Amino acid sequence: MATDKATDKTKSKTTPKSGNASGVPREKLIGMLEKMLLIRSFEEASIKAYQQKKVAGFLHTYIGHEAVGVGMLEHRLPQDAVVTTYRCHGLYLALGASPREGMAELFGKVTGCARGKGGSMHFFSKEHNFLGGHGIVGGQFGVGIGAAFKSNYTDDNAVSFICFGDGATPQGTFHECLNLAALWNLPAIFICEDNQYGMGTANKRAIANTDIASKAAAYGVKGYTIDGMNLTEVYEVMRHVVNETRTKRRPCVVHMKTYRFFGHSVSDAGLYRTKDEVDSYREQDPIGVTIKELIAKKWMTEEEVKALQKSVKAVIQDAVDFADESPEPPPEELTRHVYKDEDIANLTHPANVGGAY
Repeated sequence: MATDKATDKTKSKTTPKSGNASGVPREKLIGMLEKMLLIRSFEEASIKAYQQKKVAGFLHTYIGHEAVGVGMLEHRLPQDAVVTTYRCHGLYLALGASPREGMAELFGKVTGCARGKGGSMHFFSKEHNFLGGHGIVGGQFGVGIGAAFKSNYTDDNAVSFICFGDGATPQGTFHECLNLAALWNLPAIFICEDNQYGMGTANKRAIANTDIASKAAAYGVKGYTIDGMNLTEVYEVMRHVVNETRTKRRPCVVHMKTYRFFGHSVSDAGLYRTKDEVDSYREQDPIGVTIKELIAKKWMTEEEVKALQKSVKAVIQDAVDFADESPEPPPEELTRHVYKDEDIANLTHPANVGGAY
């Protein structure tokens, strides 16, 4: 149940009630299921590619978080900015960005969404106003409130979705940016995707106050707590949150309680968790729950679900094939997007060799 913790009344009239599938139209629910399946299939394929050594570096998957990204971004407008941490594949896909370019980025190919330079932790899409995944814990907050400031400056009625993990909440940049957003009345939604663990430490051992939504009160803004494993609750409550932020031009904090089914990264065996704990959350898998709801309401048959799963897997296999066949970045890519093109010419001019530039 969502709660508005910015006021003394825990059941504020402005606080929406969580619901069930009956509150979401059939086509909308099926569309969200398809996006969740796309994310899950993409991540499963990325794990396989990592094990085959086609993906280098770190790989942080979004498996278990799907309802968070899909449910909240259904209310995004084209001008809205989205920025997140290094667990960025899911939001990239939820925005409708290309699975081909995403997979090619993982493979380090020039056809990737960051031309092979970002890898798993730095997906980016100018087309979808996705301002990137950020490898530095808390590094995205300044970018996110900058986008919100730009919206007020240009009066484009946008909001900024700033996503982060529970491990980022003790960071100074979280508090500093939330403070600035409150001072300057910025339309920024601070969304904590709380999967209950940092790299390998339970948040209750690292965070003095694990009630993330309550932190909003210190800055005079609203805080919401949402069951991030419940697709419908995410969708319904975030509709209210986004609309209010867009209208009132004030920041807020959203505490999404979710769970990652795998380790922090693919190389993490997750031995700090019990099998029973993981299994108990797998029973709440938003994909499985949504499928059961659709079948129970006779909005889809089992055959239709299987057909949808098959078509999604075909899209992801196509993305893998595309990444496999794409070329490596050429040597000249090394300095592209580092300096402006005209500055590169200046740097290599004989008159500027030796530091004169």
